[in-house]
Amino acid sequence: METLRKKLLALDGKSYKAYKSIGGRYAFTVDTMCFSLSIDHVQGDPFALPSRISVWVNMAQARLPDVLWQDAVRRVALEDFLGRALNQAIGRCVKGRRGVGCSGEITVASGGQQVLSRNAVLISAAGVEARLTFGLPAENRRAAGREAVAMFFDELPRLVAAALCFDNLDAVQAQRHVHSVEDQHALRDWLREEGLVAFVANGAHLPRASGVDDSPLRHHVLPLTAPASLTCSVTLPNAGHIEGLGIPAGITLIVGGGFHGKSTLLQALEYGIYNHIPGDGREQVATLETAVKVRAEDGRAIHNVNISPFIDHLPFDRDTVHFSTENASGSTSQAANIIEALDCGAELLLIDEDTSATNFMIRDQRMQQLVAGDKEPITPLIHRVRELYTEQGVSAVIVMGGSGDYFDVADTVIMMDAYQPRDVTLQARALARPIETTLTGLPAFEREAARCPGPSALDASRGKRPVKIDSPATTLLRYGSHRIDLSQVEQLIDIGQTRAIGLMIHYFTRHYATDCRSLVAGLRQVMADAEQFGLDRFSEYKVGNLALPRLFELAAAVNRMREGDWR
Repeated sequence: METLRKKLLALDGKSYKAYKSIGGRYAFTVDTMCFSLSIDHVQGDPFALPSRISVWVNMAQARLPDVLWQDAVRRVALEDFLGRALNQAIGRCVKGRRGVGCSGEITVASGGQQVLSRNAVLISAAGVEARLTFGLPAENRRAAGREAVAMFFDELPRLVAAALCFDNLDAVQAQRHVHSVEDQHALRDWLREEGLVAFVANGAHLPRASGVDDSPLRHHVLPLTAPASLTCSVTLPNAGHIEGLGIPAGITLIVGGGFHGKSTLLQALEYGIYNHIPGDGREQVATLETAVKVRAEDGRAIHNVNISPFIDHLPFDRDTVHFSTENASGSTSQAANIIEALDCGAELLLIDEDTSATNFMIRDQRMQQLVAGDKEPITPLIHRVRELYTEQGVSAVIVMGGSGDYFDVADTVIMMDAYQPRDVTLQARALARPIETTLTGLPAFEREAARCPGPSALDASRGKRPVKIDSPATTLLRYGSHRIDLSQVEQLIDIGQTRAIGLMIHYFTRHYATDCRSLVAGLRQVMADAEQFGLDRFSEYKVGNLALPRLFELAAAVNRMREGDWR
């Protein structure tokens, strides 16, 4: 501890690069609190990415109750709670700007409304580790050693005491956080037992503050109340008995007038694959973890995908069994998105007509009469969605405000009326009629395709320059020379997931790409390694800014690479 203080005071006013000498481990004792500090990476310039540090508190000092981290679900929940507590303590205890560049900044990756598995805070039987970024202070590109002393010897111990020692935390809030996450996990497991694909508890607050603010809308929000005919009840481990809207397996339509909450409900279901923090309003909304939001995605790249179940006999005999393009249309992109989701094991498709290609969703009888079947290569979803469920076990929840033809294939119809769900299934069935079509002998669906990117697609280097993997935003991954646009992968929610995806693709390249029978088979191995060894498995250096993605979003990133050969 005193060694570090002397080093910092000695380098005050020297070249910023003098900070390099402080790397290493140090033991801290402040009053009765002990912790160890590891300075893992020192930035070379005040305008570069901040330095990385980690602090370790042994369990005798941290005193985290065993009952709050006794299994994997609870451990992730408590790690998330500590990360948020640390972020809040930074707001209270850290001065912030102490010079040029990122001088004085201290940050921890703590997330938004969802609870994700991260490597920012890690709990084990031995103790708890927190990983932070530390903007070492500078004045005119010279080390501000005395300011650094204040950061390390005043601010850092206060952060450790406030967020990593359980005696200083709100035990009631910690328990509430853990119990809420455990209940959501149990609720998702319960769905399968009941033959449901989703559940929305009575009292849920679904609307968000704005299109760029995922926190709940606080004013003029009516809590959701399920219609009696679709009400299900469940007893959760901690919350006990709750009731709400149960959406059964099969084909479900969400209908209603504009601005009545159709897309709001669907978005809640999209994010129901994740656990949410208490007070979010959606913490008792659960969706099958294998649910995938699919949409049209004009302009995306497609590589060697069998879209023939939806699009066949293109002009000039273009192959749709091994379809590739650098600039997909709305219909071809939506077809590919569904096939790729099935490839990864999707059991529920979430679709909003507002973000779908019209000609992919439906073609009415008059259009069929005018344009003969042998002249139209697109088989609309309406003609295959029932088959997807009966033969492939894939359900669908579809927001449909403009076409009643989907009544003909629906099992359940929910009308949103002023943000409240009503069961109008019987009324919809009275309006339904058998689909008349001449479509026969359609190509079958595949559940796992034997396709995989070649070496050039997976190369993360930039010519003769070394490997470069970077994520400037949640929606953008730079992987070597690839610029992967993930803006239409709507269930990707955190930049930490995007960072992890880049590293996981590189890991797949080095460990599984050569020998795996398919892309998805290899990526499943990567996900298994993540579950067994943690996110640190994928980074060459100790970092704390990764969050676990799903297989679906990991595969989506690979599928959207523009360059490279595929086999």
